[in-house]
Amino acid sequence: MKNKLIVIVGPNASGKSEIAVMIAKKFNGEVVSADSRQVYKGMDIGSGKIKKSEMKGAPHHLLDVASPKSVFTVTRYRQLALKAVEKIRRAGKIPILCGGTGFYIQAVIDGITIPQVKPDWKLRQRLEKLPAKKLYSILRKLDPARAKSIEAKNPRRLIRAIEIVKTTGKPVPALKKQPLDYEILFLGIKKNEKELKRLIERRADVRIRKGMVAEVRKLKNSGLSWNKLESFGLEYRAVSQFLQNKINRQKMVDTIKKEDWQYAKRQMTWFGRDKRVNWIKTKSQAVKLAQKYLSK
Repeated sequence: MKNKLIVIVGPNASGKSEIAVMIAKKFNGEVVSADSRQVYKGMDIGSGKIKKSEMKGAPHHLLDVASPKSVFTVTRYRQLALKAVEKIRRAGKIPILCGGTGFYIQAVIDGITIPQVKPDWKLRQRLEKLPAKKLYSILRKLDPARAKSIEAKNPRRLIRAIEIVKTTGKPVPALKKQPLDYEILFLGIKKNEKELKRLIERRADVRIRKGMVAEVRKLKNSGLSWNKLESFGLEYRAVSQFLQNKINRQKMVDTIKKEDWQYAKRQMTWFGRDKRVNWIKTKSQAVKLAQKYLSK
């Protein structure tokens, strides 16, 4: 019988973690996080990292595995995720890959391998001082094809793409694929736009109330630069700008809600292109599909 893996995706604030925990508890599974910011220690409130109490005893992997001062690549994520999935399988449990970072999920299940180019720290220091718009302009001149497919507002990915081109002297090569040898149940959480926007706005208010500003201040005091903090995007960028007095508090709140909503729409577009996804609206649908899949 082929190895089995359950993948749970969806936009931010859609309730992925809750469904992952429910399925893990019901079907003897363990959760592997697929979130590009939850891998970092100390980035808890702003990244929406699940709390111990919310895990309800279901083991979680790939949370707090890197320092935010370090460079954590999708290649490193894939290595750690594959190890975690295999460890869970060998223990006789069901691995559940859950998150909203589409590129991380694709790297694991479709086996995308990224060019092995070492970081150029001097180049990175120069590029980190530039806004995303300028970085995108540089990449578009160096590698128009990669510029068409990259997330134009993500400084980390833009810098990495520029780094690859400048180091190799060639365009970013086409990504190679080595699909994971698992039978996969792909679940996607679907929310109507009005409800999702309301959830995102409410979540932003909760995070601010629970100390997101203090979290970013603590990260800054630990030695992270403002440029580094802003490179994490979304909440971390807006709060960093507020703490530097670049924007006022209301502008910070409005920016977080606006950018979180824009990111959610990009996530829906990304996952919406994947014909493997079984879209669900309720927890009972998730349980029913998982039960049917695991009983085969």
